[in-house]
Amino acid sequence: MIVWVNGAFGAGKTSTARQLIDMIPHSTLYDPELIGSGLRELLPQKRLAEVSDYQDLPIWRRLVVDTAAALLADVGGVLVVPMTLLRQEYRDEIFGGLASRRIPVRHVLLSVDETILRRRIAGRTGAESDDEDPASAERARQWAYAHIEPYGAALGWLRTDALVVDAGELTPAQCAAVVADAVHAGTEGLCEIVQTPEPTAETVAAGVLLFDEGDRVLLVDPTYKPGWEFPGGVVERGEAPARAGMREVTEEIGIELAEVPRLLVVDWEPPAPPGFGGLRLIFDGGRLPVDDAERLLLPGSELRGWRFVTEAEAASLLPPARYERLRWALRARERGTVLNLEAGVPVG
Repeated sequence: MIVWVNGAFGAGKTSTARQLIDMIPHSTLYDPELIGSGLRELLPQKRLAEVSDYQDLPIWRRLVVDTAAALLADVGGVLVVPMTLLRQEYRDEIFGGLASRRIPVRHVLLSVDETILRRRIAGRTGAESDDEDPASAERARQWAYAHIEPYGAALGWLRTDALVVDAGELTPAQCAAVVADAVHAGTEGLCEIVQTPEPTAETVAAGVLLFDEGDRVLLVDPTYKPGWEFPGGVVERGEAPARAGMREVTEEIGIELAEVPRLLVVDWEPPAPPGFGGLRLIFDGGRLPVDDAERLLLPGSELRGWRFVTEAEAASLLPPARYERLRWALRARERGTVLNLEAGVPVG
């Protein structure tokens, strides 16, 4: 299990985490900051210059998950992770990756009033490196100040997602005691993001396009991976692809399709490590009656939102490979045909 201690810079995450490992048996401190420091040494400066924060590097988010899994395999028990995550999509990606490895996460937010937070930052109260040189300490202060506004903007989803501990007037030991009690009780802070295990070989996946009365296509926003998607998922062993698409539509948005959808596109996705590729099939689920569209249901652990979009709007929401698949599926629908693609390009 992982206990992820989140909060603003200066909230006392690391101090609390150090206290927490003495209160939770068989626990180990795991600081993903070390991965960021390592990447600064490993990656070319040109790549580092493309981002303002190492959290924006996909390799950092992937290594955070892989390292956590490796640590747990080696030491077992509980990992206590003091790390600020203010972007919901990054939280989704990391926690979803952990879920795919069957690693449960307890998400904790150390909440501190802005006035107290600014006072702490000014005095470096709760600073993690008391022996810093003055220039480094000032850079750390300015970094923390710059992230107060993003922290405030993230509070909306953080407060609904995590166990909130009011850390403004508590010592790190008192915060740790509150968190330890919640972990022992097992009643709060459990993140319910789910994700199917990562494939170990090629897969077949089925997506279903659903349309509104204006012929806009339905997209959904998964919690466990970046970018929007159409309803669908991996075809299970012994399952017909079209039936898999129908099952996924019901599971994801609560709509039961009355008829088997028509095939539009078969796309061969080449392997691109760490992915294995496979076949991606897109089906036409037809138009949703207005009443059906108004009663779409989303499982909060898998999808955070849905919308009907035009083809042009989809281009800004879908990752490039998915958008190409959608674009050709719409052409196939217009022509009443089936298109065979390889890596998103029609062949034959």
